[in-house]
Parts: sequence; structure tokens; C-alpha cells
Amino acid sequence: MLNSLPKVAGKHKKIAGRGNASGKGNRSGRGNKGQNSRSGRKSYYGFEGGQTRLAKRLPKLRGFANINKVDYQLVNVGKLESFPAGETVNREALLQKGYIRSAKKLIKILGNGELTHALTVQADHFSATAMEKIQKAGGKAEVIA
Repeated sequence: MLNSLPKVAGKHKKIAGRGNASGKGNRSGRGNKGQNSRSGRKSYYGFEGGQTRLAKRLPKLRGFANINKVDYQLVNVGKLESFPAGETVNREALLQKGYIRSAKKLIKILGNGELTHALTVQADHFSATAMEKIQKAGGKAEVIA
């Protein structure tokens, strides 16, 4: 039981600036002169003694953004297998199935997967293997201008 333990004398906290007899008199443990011996001045996080701190020495941005990059929504040929044979697969059909997120962005068809029936696929761009697989299945790959 905690209440039955013998009481042990605790260590007394030294109180600064209350005379030399307190053990922390005279300069109160702050050393001699200087910034840290003064009242009211505390150094902030990342302070390096007046030297330009690391956060300011490093450059703000890294690399660059390519302004000519074309951002496509990617759809694989294997996903087109879910459309019935002979159908025209366009932007609206892909959006309705949930294969693309936006009707405004460009679409690129990639060649991963297999296509077993003929479809007319309309997209902004096709990879060479995707175009080959669509034509091999008897369909058409139409590039939207």
C-alpha cells in the first residue's frame, strides 16, 4: 500500500536569486554577462547564436514544374472488355462506368490487358500497343482532335 511506505525526505529545489546562502545567489546560475543572462530574452526554436539559421540557408523550392507536361487520365485496354461488342466507347461512356474522373481532362488508352471483341474507341491519345490490340480485335481507334 502506498500509504504504508516510509516517508523519504525529498530533494529541495534551489530557488534562484535569493542570496548567496541559497546556493543560487549573485548571478543566479546564469553565468556572467551576455544575452542569456538578461531577463526577458529567450532564444527561439532553430536559433543558432545569430548565425543565419539552417531553415533560411536552404533553398525554398526544389526542382521545377514542366509547363509543357500533358496530364492524361489513363485507361487500360483490359477495362474496355466490360463494354458490349460493337459499342462506341467515348468520354461519356468511360465517365459513366467510372474509369475516368473528369470529362474535361484528356484521355489516353494504354495497352495493358486483352480485348476480345470489336469496339470503336474514341480518345485523345493511344499507346502503340493499345491501338494494335483494338485493331486486332476488329475495332477502331479514333483520335479526338
